[in-house]
Amino acid sequence: MRIGYSFWGFLGDGIIDTPDGGRSHRRTLIDALIGAGHQIVFLQADRDRAEAGTGLPYIWEPGGFPEIDTLMLEWRWPIDRRNTTPCRTSGHTCDLHRQAELLEFYTGQGLPTIVWDKDRQFRSDDPLRAMQNVTVCEAALHPSPGAVPLLFPVADTALDTADPAALTARERRWRLTYVGNQYGRDDCFERYFAPAAAAQPDHLVAGKWTDTARWPHVRFIGRVPFSQVIELYGTSLTTIMLLPDRHLASGQMTQRLFEAVLAGCLPVCPAEFRSAHRLVPTPLIASSGQEATELISGLATTCLV
Repeated sequence: MRIGYSFWGFLGDGIIDTPDGGRSHRRTLIDALIGAGHQIVFLQADRDRAEAGTGLPYIWEPGGFPEIDTLMLEWRWPIDRRNTTPCRTSGHTCDLHRQAELLEFYTGQGLPTIVWDKDRQFRSDDPLRAMQNVTVCEAALHPSPGAVPLLFPVADTALDTADPAALTARERRWRLTYVGNQYGRDDCFERYFAPAAAAQPDHLVAGKWTDTARWPHVRFIGRVPFSQVIELYGTSLTTIMLLPDRHLASGQMTQRLFEAVLAGCLPVCPAEFRSAHRLVPTPLIASSGQEATELISGLATTCLV
């Protein structure tokens, strides 16, 4: 099968100034599809080459409409002053315009289409949901009505080569770390991370956090290269799965879970996360900031000896 794949991001490490969380799992999915005998042609701009200077061995058709059997979209939505502005104006990105072209050309003619709503931004009243040739997927344990789960994949080789003994033997410089951006996470951060950070001086937060005045005790270090994410988790004892409310309610875990686990960093999960027990051991589920603080302190006493 020849699959036309639309995404706005990177397959490699990309650049620092980007919110693209798909780098942790996108190439895993693509390589698995190719390994299964499918051909992939990418239909958005090659940002790896254009912005990061990285050439990768894939097929790109960012401006045309090649013959394909299925269209798969990592869903893009309107972002003010970015992809809603006229083409070629300062700061404009053409991801939304290109997605509209692809939908009109392929989906409008009845081609099987997969919409992967990875950020829960696909409107519930979008007419695409009613089209017979469209399948909506969400990275959630409890997707929206009519949608089906498509969780972020982890490569079998990553699981097979992870050595628990070696991971537990590592020195853990930090007791608590979070790597990720602020978007929609203030409530979860206030309830869980801020109290735990107050009790654990050896902590840090990496990512784009622009409104932090209410947490003067928290160490924010800004964005880091994608290649450094595993390194930070590999030197930290714990992390807290900070999620927007829409993710908590639907049981949608981000890539931060397997990034942390594969580095031997223990993931503490908020109890509000729906069906948390399906992804995280019960002893690592916390119902309050105080409980998270006590849990991390107990782990530090037990593990950091």
